[in-house]
Amino acid sequence: MTPSDEPMWIDYAEFGERFVAAAVTESRIEAAVSGIAGRGITIGPFSIGPAGLARFVAKGSVGKPTVIRRGPQVHFDVALPVKLRVDVTLGGQRLRLEAVVDIDLKLHARTADPLLIVIDIPPVTSRDVSFVMRAQAVGAAWELLLDPIAKLVQREVANRINGILDDPDSQRGRTFDVEAILNSSKSPYRGRPTHEWIGYDEFGHRFFERIVTADRVREVVESLAGKPIEVGPLRTGPGNKAQVTVRGTVRLPRVVASTHLAAAPKPEPVIAELPSLAEVSEPELVGADTKDLVTFDLMIPVSLDITVDVLQSNRYRAEVQVPVALTARAADPLLIIIDAAPPAAEDIELEFKAKGLRAAALGKLAGIRKQIAIQVASVVRTEVADVSRRTIDVTARLDGTRV
Repeated sequence: MTPSDEPMWIDYAEFGERFVAAAVTESRIEAAVSGIAGRGITIGPFSIGPAGLARFVAKGSVGKPTVIRRGPQVHFDVALPVKLRVDVTLGGQRLRLEAVVDIDLKLHARTADPLLIVIDIPPVTSRDVSFVMRAQAVGAAWELLLDPIAKLVQREVANRINGILDDPDSQRGRTFDVEAILNSSKSPYRGRPTHEWIGYDEFGHRFFERIVTADRVREVVESLAGKPIEVGPLRTGPGNKAQVTVRGTVRLPRVVASTHLAAAPKPEPVIAELPSLAEVSEPELVGADTKDLVTFDLMIPVSLDITVDVLQSNRYRAEVQVPVALTARAADPLLIIIDAAPPAAEDIELEFKAKGLRAAALGKLAGIRKQIAIQVASVVRTEVADVSRRTIDVTARLDGTRV
């Protein structure tokens, strides 16, 4: 995004849906269920047939899953292949068969409290397990055993896969704590057997509340510190006889959670914006209603050395407080933008300290304070006007993150 581009805003709810769709990819689903591949399966020995005279045992392993995405709500079809060797013994005779088993899993990416993405897999049933045996021509007695073997294998395979899926390690592999990932911290929620589900829309609101915090915004705006401010020379005072030159630097900005709420649905286009937002995390809630936008108050302190030339140079020191209202917004396609409302001259606090008696008297000349405030506001407006410097492309971040 270039400074001239105007963002296309989306609301937090839409952001939540897009975030899950972008984060949960086929490759990540494959990684989430990869722990199943290679697992050994042993079924039996079981007695089957009339009076239980036949016995069989089956051994094999789970193969690599195949993942297919379907539907808009982040659903996936996963096929797990299993190869089994089946040994059947009847009346002292042994029959060895090869069987191909396919297990159909239905996966759904769901969102849960507080900020989790969970790959939810319903329990596998016998109907989800297809069973095909490869055998050359066998006698009638053996054929009578094939159907009960197939049903038993389907049931037992479903039970084994459910046991694997319920294993805490498997559940951890399917649970992604977005807040912990972005904070590079250990999650207390992974591996839990149950979750409190929330909608994608609520997930989007919570993302901004918990991830876009004052601390993270502060890390970004601190890059303003040390930036020079130069104003003038400009003419002011009665008859424009005073020439004013201003030189100064921005000191360390301060960011706090806002005391006001920003209405969510359709914000005005960006007027001026904040430099370089590198990352975002953990919430300082700006109000009880999570449908409001996350906002912050930025105060930019500026130290100025002012020279007013009227016949001779008169010097002043000024401490300036420049307020900037910040709003965390979501934009198309999947961007986080810290929107900055530019300061008005009348909002800027300007405290003069004159050097010398003549300077003290001259400092009261009408127009000097107002002109300096106008010029400082203009400089700050320019500094915070580049949208690209405080925009996060979340899709790009996800591509480089093991979510």
